[in-house]
Amino acid sequence: MIGISKLLCGVETPGDALRYRGDGSVHRRPVVVWNMTRRCNLHCVHCYAEAIDKVSPGELTTAEGKALIDDLAAYGVPVILFSGGEPLTRPDLMELTAYASSKGLRSTYSTNGTLITPSLAREMKNARITYVGVSLDGLESTNDRFRGKKGAFRDALNGIRFCREAGVKVGLRLTITKFNRHEIPAILDLVESEDIPRVCFYHLVYSGRGSKIIEADLTHAEARETVDLIMARATDFHLRGLVKEILTVDNYADGVYLYLKMKKEQPERAAEIYRFLKMNGGNNSGVGIGEIDQVGNVHPDQFWQHYTFGNVRKRSFREIWEDVSDPVMRGLKNRRAMIKGRCARCQFLDLCGGNFRVRAEAVYGDIWEQDPACYLTDQEIGIAQ
Repeated sequence: MIGISKLLCGVETPGDALRYRGDGSVHRRPVVVWNMTRRCNLHCVHCYAEAIDKVSPGELTTAEGKALIDDLAAYGVPVILFSGGEPLTRPDLMELTAYASSKGLRSTYSTNGTLITPSLAREMKNARITYVGVSLDGLESTNDRFRGKKGAFRDALNGIRFCREAGVKVGLRLTITKFNRHEIPAILDLVESEDIPRVCFYHLVYSGRGSKIIEADLTHAEARETVDLIMARATDFHLRGLVKEILTVDNYADGVYLYLKMKKEQPERAAEIYRFLKMNGGNNSGVGIGEIDQVGNVHPDQFWQHYTFGNVRKRSFREIWEDVSDPVMRGLKNRRAMIKGRCARCQFLDLCGGNFRVRAEAVYGDIWEQDPACYLTDQEIGIAQ
């Protein structure tokens, strides 16, 4: 994640301690996404999990979920993100959330928000959930088309309101594509009018159903225009005294782009921004973030459903995560030696981490090739002749 508000405006945000944790060391404890079910009541065109509206066989049971939480807590994992599918379709979610909280894990949700009711929002509060990220992919007609269900926008927006009323911190998540980028100004207006404190703009990752709509990704020029817009609005919020945490996710070129912009416009702050980006380390798949799916398989992150390191039913998460006999795990923990193309020659590799290996694999068939979604020019990254 690139903290636009922090880097651009110097705003302190609650996630700073997680995003800026040193030098990107392979010994850091990862944030863990638990995709606890593949079931979902919607059918989103870009779903990396290719979720369906029925329970998949072999899901970890409640007892196994608690054992997993014990395992993660003992390893020192700082955050567990309950996701899916749609995590709110699991009837034991509140029980598992409360259990994770009791073990000292910061618990968060990634949800489509449509199933949140006033009473459920109060249950979330009692379970000590620390953050709920609700996905909206545009205004009403666009969002409902993306998510395959009429009324999804209305229900998700009500879910956000119910969280706010119950005192649960909630934010908005949007995946940017050609189909909705023109609605980002209106989404930011919504963030202001609904008093939503946080918004994350995700770049498209070519995984799951997202791999079938690569043509919907932004061109490099469109990506730059969109990031410029997001930065301008983040600055506007700050200058007007509106406390908003604005982030972009899944394209670490954004951080370098922001740094280069500030180097020209506010050179006195550029060194600090560079330091924060280096502490963040860019893409952390297999290092600072990991994922466990509904049947217990461990993946480098939530977009790598096709590659598994092992299963928590057979070995502890720690054993799996630290086992560098797996060539992909070994490579991710020493990626500088593996990465190819423009990424290998880029002077900002330590800030970006080589961006997304899944996108490289989807386009070039090689996880170590350059990320095709990097929109920085050869001149900007220092490889021009």
